[in-house]
Amino acid sequence: MCKMKESDHKSHYSHDWEMGFRFSDEEKVDKFKNSITVSRSRMKLWMTRAITTVLLWTCFVQLMALGELWRPKLFVTWPSRCCHFDSPMPLQSSSSSLPYKVFLPPKRVYKSNGYLMVSCNGGLNQMRAAICDMVAIARYLNLTLIVPNLDKTSFWADPSDFEDIFDLEHFVLSLRDQVRILRKLPPRLERRYESRMIYSLSPISWSNMSYYLNQILPLVQKYKVVHLNKTDTRLSNNGLPIEVQKLRCRANFNALRFTSQIEELGRKVVQMLRDKGPFLVLHLRYEMDMLAFSGCTRGCTNDEVDELTRMRYAYPWWKEKVIDSDLKRKEGLCPLTPEETSLVLSALGIDHNVQIYIASGEIYGGERRMEALASAFPNLVRKETLLKPSDLRFFQNRSSQMAALDYLVSLESDIYIPTYDGNMAKVVEGHRRFLGFKKTVLLDRKLVVSLIDQYSNGLLGWDEFSSAMKEGHSDQNGSSKTRVVIPDRPKEEDYFYSNPHECLGAWEWPLRSS
Repeated sequence: MCKMKESDHKSHYSHDWEMGFRFSDEEKVDKFKNSITVSRSRMKLWMTRAITTVLLWTCFVQLMALGELWRPKLFVTWPSRCCHFDSPMPLQSSSSSLPYKVFLPPKRVYKSNGYLMVSCNGGLNQMRAAICDMVAIARYLNLTLIVPNLDKTSFWADPSDFEDIFDLEHFVLSLRDQVRILRKLPPRLERRYESRMIYSLSPISWSNMSYYLNQILPLVQKYKVVHLNKTDTRLSNNGLPIEVQKLRCRANFNALRFTSQIEELGRKVVQMLRDKGPFLVLHLRYEMDMLAFSGCTRGCTNDEVDELTRMRYAYPWWKEKVIDSDLKRKEGLCPLTPEETSLVLSALGIDHNVQIYIASGEIYGGERRMEALASAFPNLVRKETLLKPSDLRFFQNRSSQMAALDYLVSLESDIYIPTYDGNMAKVVEGHRRFLGFKKTVLLDRKLVVSLIDQYSNGLLGWDEFSSAMKEGHSDQNGSSKTRVVIPDRPKEEDYFYSNPHECLGAWEWPLRSS
């Protein structure tokens, strides 16, 4: 009996112990499950916070990029107010055509309709404008642009590639929210290009976007890649969508930045000039190629006239061969001679002691032709006289890189005076407008020649001559004005890049990237 009770007691004890053990295990399992649930919840919360932080930071960076992108960066580093000799502009030692800190815009994602290859022709500024046009065309047609090839066969025979003159990486990245730009074609298409098995053509000059949409785009879609072998003035000045015009400006003023080597040397030249006070840039377009091309030979010897004529006939793409120099001069179609330029500067009241930087190549006729100008304005300087030969050793036989240096100095000058309305004169004029309508004297050469002839023939005294010269150019200072439009005569109307009025003071309107 007792044994039974003891046995029962032991069994109850054993049962209770086993139950307690089971309950203890179950509690541990429950606690473990709960801890896993809590850990998962915490992990989800942490992941949510992390993803939210990344998204917010990405949005912030992209907004900053857009803010930097649409603001005219050149205003930050190049002085923006109008320039006069009584208030010279300081040049910061760190100035550049763009700030060093650049936020990258987000990539534009789009289905490309094909590849656009371009071979630019002409000098530096003719090619510069063409590159901007090609960027706008590629964007409008949803194409992939291949880095443009620069002209190596013109009179200058400059072997420079795109990246020798412009900052290629900046060009590609700064426009990536608008158009995809590749250094070269994909291998299969590149082989076709090397074998000259791609479609190549010269687009019609001064065309609007409907031409490219209806004529060029179908060719790209058919052949996958199209090569445009002429690019100068292939896009009209007017009648284009505002987004296209503003993209041309953005490519010109933001994307096309010169290499650091060129910009550093440009800053050095400007600083040397600034250290001695205000300065004027005279774009004296009196080089051999210009005289041969234009047929303007006033003041040249008979041997020089013969040399220029032979050169004109040697270049088949210079179509005008027989030229009446005197008639062309009277119509205002010739570049001013150094002697005429000396009279003009004096008549306009330019200080004879001011520094004058000559932005040009080698003046045809050398010191003989520069004698009158140097006598009237003794402080004439050139990049070759300011810099050491070692500074320019990388620029030898690289006319486009030399022109880029002149371009930078021209932008910084207190006054800019071109003696001929060539491509550099026009593009610099427009860039100076963009920088705050910096003083640019645009000479009316037809009026100038008429007044000079009257003065030389004794029909005008000096005071009358000077007064008429000043009055005739009182409003020719690069100030704000609407571009002149002449329907069906685009060559005679105002050039877009000399007066891109759609882009002046309107950079708060962003380009659409969709």
